[in-house]
Amino acid sequence: MDPAVIDLRSDTVTRPTPAMRAAMLDAPVGDDVYGEDPTVVELERRVAAALGHQAGLFCATGSLANVIGVRLLVEPGQEVLCDVSAHIARAEMGAHAALHGLTMRTFGSERGLLDVDQVSKIIAPDAGPYLVSTAAVAVENTHNFGGGTVQPFDQLAAVGRLCRESGVGYHLDGARLWNASVASGVSIGDYGRLFDTVSVCFSKGLGAPVGSVLVGSADNIARARVLRKRLGAGWRQAGMLAAAALHAFDHHVGRLSDDHAAARLFAEAVAAGVPGAVDLDTVQTNIVVVNTGAQPAAEVAQTVATRGVWMSAVGPRLLRAVTHLDVTAEQCADAGAIVADVLAPSLARS
Repeated sequence: MDPAVIDLRSDTVTRPTPAMRAAMLDAPVGDDVYGEDPTVVELERRVAAALGHQAGLFCATGSLANVIGVRLLVEPGQEVLCDVSAHIARAEMGAHAALHGLTMRTFGSERGLLDVDQVSKIIAPDAGPYLVSTAAVAVENTHNFGGGTVQPFDQLAAVGRLCRESGVGYHLDGARLWNASVASGVSIGDYGRLFDTVSVCFSKGLGAPVGSVLVGSADNIARARVLRKRLGAGWRQAGMLAAAALHAFDHHVGRLSDDHAAARLFAEAVAAGVPGAVDLDTVQTNIVVVNTGAQPAAEVAQTVATRGVWMSAVGPRLLRAVTHLDVTAEQCADAGAIVADVLAPSLARS
């Protein structure tokens, strides 16, 4: 990547650090389809234990982990409930329906925030012979399209109780659960134990090149291994990739607070130039959503790109910036000033 570019499109653009590359080269490996890769086994064991579950399954992507995790809880012809902007509903290419015959019903939310009252209004575990029955509820923490929102623990726990009382499953899309934990002080174990299945990602803020882990009960993860193979996603000497995830697990979680601070600097720089573009009270982790006013977000993204700042349009008038270990705090502050300079005429007209 051009060193002059400040790439804030996503925290998925990070590259392995030299120490991570060294760990990958030194990793003992085996055939993971046969369950013989010792580094994969260690990763799965450690992540499952940290999240308060019995077993784990190393997957290539977060989307794959979510597709399998939800399928463990929902049979074809049943539904999973999630909010309207959830990653599983908006950004996984319809895989849950296309591959497993599941439907989704969504509830409204403010910045992706979970509200037990919203869930309780539509949950239908036994909908009868004419309607679709709810088999699971899925929650995202942090919430990507909500702007890095950290879910309130009391609401997560309340929905968990509702799920247990209703006899339905509870899945956590925890792609950025590490960020939620660092920002809130709630351990990943305290989060994880609320759910039947949890996916966590290593290739976002933690900076590994590939990989997520799905955790759950031993029986469910045994089923998950079959589902993974059926989807053509079994792999062989995956220990080199698992070693990157283990290195990230051991060395990159604590530093996420640096990304959160950089996001705050970016947001403050935008708000200083164009106060209406960013709500600073909503900046909790490493994602900042910017209102582009009268100008389409895609056009703003193209303009700021010519000045060396790469961002993603996530709505007609919304831009997203995501901080990560490959950008500095100073770069993020500079990027915010550039975005404000581009937006100022647009927001003045809106």
